[in-house]
Amino acid sequence: MNIAAPSIENAGPFTRACVWHKLLANKIVEVAEKIKKLGQDDPRRIVHSLKVGLALTLVSLFYYIQPLYDRIGENLIWAVMTVVLVFEFSVGATLGKGLNRMLATFSSGALGFGVHYLATLAGEKGEPIVLGFFVVIIAATVTFVRFFPTMKTRYDYGLLIFILTFTLVSVSSYRKDKVLRMAHQRVTTIIMGSFITFVTCICICPVWIGEELQNLVANNIEKLGNFLQGFSGEYFKISEDGQPLCDKPFLQGYKSLLTSKNTEETMANLARWELWHYRFGFRHPWKQYVKIGTLTRQCAYKIDTLNNCLNSKIQTLNEFGSKIQDPSTKICSESGKALRELASTIKKMNQSTSVNAHIENLKTATENLKFMLDTYHLKDANLQDIIPSAEVALTLIAVVPCIVKIADAVHELASLAHFKTPATRVSP
Repeated sequence: MNIAAPSIENAGPFTRACVWHKLLANKIVEVAEKIKKLGQDDPRRIVHSLKVGLALTLVSLFYYIQPLYDRIGENLIWAVMTVVLVFEFSVGATLGKGLNRMLATFSSGALGFGVHYLATLAGEKGEPIVLGFFVVIIAATVTFVRFFPTMKTRYDYGLLIFILTFTLVSVSSYRKDKVLRMAHQRVTTIIMGSFITFVTCICICPVWIGEELQNLVANNIEKLGNFLQGFSGEYFKISEDGQPLCDKPFLQGYKSLLTSKNTEETMANLARWELWHYRFGFRHPWKQYVKIGTLTRQCAYKIDTLNNCLNSKIQTLNEFGSKIQDPSTKICSESGKALRELASTIKKMNQSTSVNAHIENLKTATENLKFMLDTYHLKDANLQDIIPSAEVALTLIAVVPCIVKIADAVHELASLAHFKTPATRVSP
């Protein structure tokens, strides 16, 4: 006979305490392991957390130094709020939010003071009417401007701060006399907080979002190259051995490209704020990275079809499969080499000398494969056996134009960004 173990509710106080103590200890260990893994995955997260703490400590010094506190007073809280709201993981995001906040605060404060001056001219009874009218018109106008895609992507935070600051200054001016001093102190403290944030973010282990975008686009192209270089061997190995395919990282890496659109666009918008980066400088063509990412993603969708062909069960290598094996292998090999070279071009910011040769070899192999498909006699062939291999051949042919477009886009990037040209050797 089975005797059920007593539940915690029916147990005594000592048993309950022991059980809860054990559960709490397990939970603490689990949380500690998650924290450790989070830090090991990207140690920069730990550095960023310490940088935020340092920036808050520095801005808090203004509270402790009496002369500074006497001049600014309780408005120092705006400097603390600025550090908390502006400090982001990357330099681009921090500069974007900080500059937006400073510009929006300055312009909205000046506008709010101007509206206050006009409202005082209307007399005691007309002042609230004038203030209310301008608040409605300006807040509604700026809110509508936020719907424009260009403004939304780059200046949305600044527009939001503009509405907030203008409303605070204009409305509070009805009850307070020293509006100009209040606006001046608020702008000053926000500039102080932003400046401390900028210095801490840039001078201590900076994370440049432009470099992150560059590496992301290059790594995505390299993932396509890795897949194509390994595809032919895996596909025809399945055909010859009749064994199922094991999961391999280089055959699954391309899948991260399928959902990278929003990430690339966000990173490109933030990278535009990094005007002082030593590698990219002013007016770097960040939009071109988004274009390359789009073309890479289109190629990844076609490669996904090839991956489905890998997962299908092909028992034997038929005559048609043997016929397309050589040109298909050539296409995969040249595609992989070209894509890897393009990825290296983006990472090192050096123009490549061998990509064009790989592209020409790729086009030649494609023409050979097309010729074989056109001249193959289907009279005595079993269509059911031919269809899987024909699908692979046609998909490889469709992938080639995508690779050519990626190469053209990378060449355009090299021209716009003035990538270095390899030094030519002069023979004696």
